[in-house]
Amino acid sequence: MITTPFPSWPDTAPDLIAVAAGRAAAETVIVGGRVVNVHTREILDGWQVAIVRGRFAYVGPDASHCIGPGTQVIDAGGRYLIPGLCDGHMHIESGQLTPAEFAAAVIPHGTTTMFVDPHEIANVLGLRGVRLMHDEALMQPVSIYVQMPSCAPSAPGLETTGFEITSEDVTEAMTWPGIIGLGEMMNFPGVIHADPKMLAEIAATQAAGKTVGGHYAAPDLGPAFHAYVAGGPADDHEGTREEDAVARMRQGMRAMLRLGSAWYDVKTQITAVTERGLDSRNMILCTDDCHSGTLVHDGHMNRVLRHAIECGADPLVALQMATINTASHFGLERELGSIAPGRRADLILTSDLRRLPVEQVFARGVQVAENGRLLVDCPHLDWPEDVRQTVHLGKVLGAEDFTIAAPEGANEVEARVIGVVENQAPTQALTRTMPVTNGEVVSDTARDIAQIALVERHRGTGGVVNALVSGFGYQGRMALASTVAHDSHHMIVVGTCREQMALAANRLGELGGGVTLWRDGAELAHVALPIAGLMSDSPAAEVAAAAEALGQAMQDCGCALNNAFMQHSLLALVVIPELRISDLGLVDVTSFERVDLFV
Repeated sequence: MITTPFPSWPDTAPDLIAVAAGRAAAETVIVGGRVVNVHTREILDGWQVAIVRGRFAYVGPDASHCIGPGTQVIDAGGRYLIPGLCDGHMHIESGQLTPAEFAAAVIPHGTTTMFVDPHEIANVLGLRGVRLMHDEALMQPVSIYVQMPSCAPSAPGLETTGFEITSEDVTEAMTWPGIIGLGEMMNFPGVIHADPKMLAEIAATQAAGKTVGGHYAAPDLGPAFHAYVAGGPADDHEGTREEDAVARMRQGMRAMLRLGSAWYDVKTQITAVTERGLDSRNMILCTDDCHSGTLVHDGHMNRVLRHAIECGADPLVALQMATINTASHFGLERELGSIAPGRRADLILTSDLRRLPVEQVFARGVQVAENGRLLVDCPHLDWPEDVRQTVHLGKVLGAEDFTIAAPEGANEVEARVIGVVENQAPTQALTRTMPVTNGEVVSDTARDIAQIALVERHRGTGGVVNALVSGFGYQGRMALASTVAHDSHHMIVVGTCREQMALAANRLGELGGGVTLWRDGAELAHVALPIAGLMSDSPAAEVAAAAEALGQAMQDCGCALNNAFMQHSLLALVVIPELRISDLGLVDVTSFERVDLFV
């Protein structure tokens, strides 16, 4: 069930005008503060704010004419009033939480607007999964706008998903009330080569007057990049260098700078503004992927904002990147992103513009959090039972399913190895000489080479693709399995022992999805994610505690990477270079071709 939609400006305009003119009383007036105006980039000391029906009616030096007998007057005590924070690009499923629990986790951090791309669940459940996410998003006390996923599969011909998204699906979704645009166009080779399906999706979005999200995950800024921009994407969050941000902004795109749990791409790009002095209007801050532990312990967009300031950004400029710039990009400048008449009354009271303690949070005129404590309910959807039963292995897996057979008669082989890069989405395409024992290639912990397997889990084919990975540092007889496997979300198993890999994979079949770590025949930790094998509807603190135990178990097995699980979950992401694994084999993402394990 969807709650009553938030009243539109036309519905509330008579009341807003009456309050601003002094003919009617406001519901709430905030006095004694300093309003941060992101339109003019100034601090207006002593300005007051009047709110009615969830919107700002008056913002000015004296709101006394808006106060009546029933008006709640709040004294800000000299604190700053800043707009509620907007996340310009993110995936709720990466928090391993449902929209309701994600909202409950981030509201106390001051996030009042999110632009979400549920392409993870789209890969598992198709358009139906997107609709479920959309419907729960509309039920929340903050604004969650959904981008219709564009690419399932993300790389046609290189992976098999549970469902495919079609241009007809995109056209239908554009009629839904909470859809704000098209999700990141990950199939950038398809756009560059004018693939009719990709162009049809972009055309349907533009015909609806909505925004097309971008994803150009390549360092080449030559003709291929220019062809991609000409194809219609309006923003991009895949930049990692200053020249990436500059190139995107020069072409009329918004450069989205992300700080997620494992992506640290703000520091290297924000210098385009802080050092080169370029116009900051086309720069937006976002998270992309945030783990539940990050949300509970470190924050959300307030964390990104603080980081941008620490990287040298003027606090008011950084604040624009997390509010008005984002709202303007999605055509919502008159609706949110600033403390100005007519906008949704989303604001934060904070005593320090650099440290950004989030002391009080208001969304749609209602106080929703105070000093880290959530004050409102975040309603849950009644998720269908079959959505909790999406792990189909087809059989009980054994150690033999994880055998890497060497070419007949070989004593050693030259093998391709996926190289994990800490804190970055790209991997390295490595080659290593591997010894052959009894006709098999096995992991080599002395050289930090483990086995990786992609287990098909959507159709129960029993298919397993085996390869090698380096960078986790695992030791002993262990295995980590996960049904969070961007973007196709089959099952990724990384281990040093075939028997443990089989145990871990079968355990996820029992759990209905999630993450599990095994060592020497025993489960050390697990995170149950029964909804589509991606999310839990338990509170964020509970999921974060389970994830923290998993992280500790990974460290106990020798892994010292920052947010190592995020790296694990991206090993099947066949649209980010250089080397990935899919249900169809190893994929060279620099050439978008399948390659053999052995060179």
